[in-house]
Amino acid sequence: MSRGWESKDVESRQEMAAAEAEAKLRRVAETPEQAAKRAKRESLTLDRTRIARELEKARHERHRAMLRDVLLHLDTKLAELD
Repeated sequence: MSRGWESKDVESRQEMAAAEAEAKLRRVAETPEQAAKRAKRESLTLDRTRIARELEKARHERHRAMLRDVLLHLDTKLAELD
């Protein structure tokens, strides 16, 4: 039984390695402007995820309103990148 698990683990690792190699090739083909745009999008997306989590936990209405404003701003910035 353990041999089956090992086989699946190896297959999973190979798939991950192939996906990473493909992503690396795409990055190599990027222009500096495209790389900067991608990095900015990733940063804004991470910020948006963090703020959304904070909003879920926030209890005070003023804090929640501020977080909603920040989410709106981040959404606007992400839309501008498109």
